Amino acid sequence: MELAMIGLGRMGANMAERLLKGGHRVISYDTNPGAVALMRDKGAVPATSIKKAAEALSHPRVFWIMVPAGQPVDDVLEAIYAVADSGDVLVDGGNSHYRDTLRRAADASTRKLRYMDVGTSGGIWGLAEGYSMMVGGDKDAVELLRPALETLAPSGDKGWGHVGPVGAGHFVKMIHNGIEYGMMQAYAEGFSILQHKKDFELDLHQVSEIWRCGSVVRSWLLDLMSEALGENPGLAGVAPYVADSGEGRWTLTEALDLNVPAPAITAALLERIRSREADSFADRLLSVTRNKFGGHPVKRDG
Repeated sequence: MELAMIGLGRMGANMAERLLKGGHRVISYDTNPGAVALMRDKGAVPATSIKKAAEALSHPRVFWIMVPAGQPVDDVLEAIYAVADSGDVLVDGGNSHYRDTLRRAADASTRKLRYMDVGTSGGIWGLAEGYSMMVGGDKDAVELLRPALETLAPSGDKGWGHVGPVGAGHFVKMIHNGIEYGMMQAYAEGFSILQHKKDFELDLHQVSEIWRCGSVVRSWLLDLMSEALGENPGLAGVAPYVADSGEGRWTLTEALDLNVPAPAITAALLERIRSREADSFADRLLSVTRNKFGGHPVKRDG
């Protein structure tokens, strides 16, 4: 099949390359001409605008959008609306909030366009290993996109699925990322305890390698942590600052709306936020309060 890949950041470029290797025709567009040129060298048809990308496609046309969540998606959609025809398919493969997806799908429907959301996991390894894809949208649109989905997935019938109507794909991916927060935090805390037990002189890379094979806690996240510990056992030069993409926050908001307790994911998100506070006023206040009620010593700066 053929499609236009709109947005050639690392994920979009890797997905386009995997499609090209699978024999699909890809028209590539990005605001960065260098990214378009790079994909041209890999076999994609270059486009200098979304209009030019549309002109290079046959009907019904598929526009696969891989840009950051929020306003960039809306901006791309407006450009596509200016050139799209009835029956064309719009695919948001980024990490959009599912409520934004529902809004956009309703808008697209009034224009007689089909909207799909493909929550995508696999990161920088997807090009070689394939992507896990959680697909939302109507059945006919999914079937139209099936050849591309089967190529992008780890195998034709594994690692992807039509999980429900439009919005469901991004909703499932949001929860996936929330779970990821909790898993990573549990690993990090466990390895921190191991690292602090100095009298055993534990080799954390060795431990991670043992756990990777046969253990009930084995996972791809553990594989990546083991790789990191092998490369830099003491994590020298790594700042204790952990960012979040927003999907953990969205997951907690949904949990509150649904009255579903999610303590592990909540704690993991709060720990990420805490990691960014180098000079904690709260900790300072706790210290002086302990001194006031119990005479406990206060550690002074400097």
